[in-house]
Formats: sequence, C-alpha cells, structure tokens
Amino acid sequence: MTRSRRPVDRGSRPPATLITSVQRALRLLEAAAGHTLGAPPKVLAREAGLHLGTAYHLIRTLTYEGYLQRLDEGSYVIADQVGNLVSGSRQQAALARARPALAALRDSAHAAAYLCLYEDGEMAIRAIVDSPTAPRTDLWVGVHDAGHATALGKSVLASLDATDRRDYLARHRLADLTPHTITDPARLLRSLQAQEPAGLAVDREEYAPGTGCLAAAVGDESVVGSIAISMPVGRLSELEGLAPLLHATAGRVSRALAFTI
Repeated sequence: MTRSRRPVDRGSRPPATLITSVQRALRLLEAAAGHTLGAPPKVLAREAGLHLGTAYHLIRTLTYEGYLQRLDEGSYVIADQVGNLVSGSRQQAALARARPALAALRDSAHAAAYLCLYEDGEMAIRAIVDSPTAPRTDLWVGVHDAGHATALGKSVLASLDATDRRDYLARHRLADLTPHTITDPARLLRSLQAQEPAGLAVDREEYAPGTGCLAAAVGDESVVGSIAISMPVGRLSELEGLAPLLHATAGRVSRALAFTI
C-alpha cells in the first residue's frame, strides 16, 4: 500500500553548495514513507531516482542510524528516529504557541513567566519569558533537582497521581537550598495537599532567598506541567489578585500544548 506524496517546490536553480548525498538520503526516506507495508531497495531506488548500488549504501546508513528499519522479508519501512523528529517538531510548535500567553502573563503581572513540563519522570523548564523590567530568577539549581523547592515543581507534584509522586520523591533527594526549603518528604506531601486557597503552588524563599513564585497547573491527560511567575518575596501579598490571571493563562497554555503534543 502506498501513499501519494505532494511534490515540493524547491526552485529552478538549486544553490551550488547543496550536499547531494543528503538529498539522495532524503529522497529515499520520502519513498519509504509512501509504503506503509514496506518496500524493497529496488523499489525505493527507482522511486528516489537512484542507482541501486547508491541506494543500498544509503539504505544501510539510514538503517544503522535508526531512520529505516529492515523487515524480515527484506523490505524497509520508516523507523522510530523519524517519529522522534516529528514529535520534537510538534513540541516546538506547541511551545511556540504557548509563548504569547506567557508573554502576556509577564506583562500583566510584571514578572518573569516560566513553563515546566513533566517528561519521562523528570521536570524540565521548556520556556522562560522575561524582560529587563521583569528579570528571571537565577536558576542556580535546575528544576530537575529542585522540584520540591519551586512553585513550578510543587504544582507538578500536586498534579501527579500518588504512585508517580512517590516514585519521583524516591528518586530525588530533597536538597536543603535555603533555610525555608522543605526537606522532609512527609511535610512536603502535606504541603501539596494544602495548597493556597486560590489553587496555586507557592514558593516562599524555598528556592532562593528574597524570591517568591506562584504556579498553576497546566496540561490534560497526556501533558502534565505548570506555569509560574517569579517576584520579590514581598509581592506574594498580591497572591489573591494574581490568581485569576494565572489560572486564565494556564488554560491558554494547556490548550496550546494539547493541540500538538
């Protein structure tokens, strides 16, 4: 079974610096993508417009690198590495759509805005939107190792089910970053269950002295994450007034992420 491919307009005069071998490999991948049940090298070579010997060399290389997979009968199909590239491009598109919402949050709250995602059992900051008048917090310890001490991380932990939360805490030491950092797992779990009345996770100088953060959960069944703003700890008195803004932004970001991830 084959799928028709839309021709790509590459212009009438290609640049002189193009790498021919890369072009040939791409033509082979395009040919393989058109055969959901696989195709033998002869068919791929013909559709890519290549000599069979050249196609064999490129097919072996693409197979070794994980872009093609050889089936038992000798035909070839697209392999996992291509899917990884597609998945990465979709996430980039989702993050690009989320950034305007984060920028609006920064401008309205007059504070740097952050997006954290929970991926493969770890937390990672995927976007920071700041400005000279709303500078970011110095991330001297990454959220990967400081989830317990950040509003971003605490919001994510509160969103996880009990099994995933226990698994995360079992794999991460609760490092003592400031005198205010919660380092006892039982106390941390109690704090997650008793979040602020506004439904936000709060960091009161737990990550860095003099700095506070507010975070709201984002995501759906397939995405778990949080957004946050950072500010001088004295501004945490604005919590109640900023809660609607954070929740509204969390909804926008959740929709942007769910659309493509």
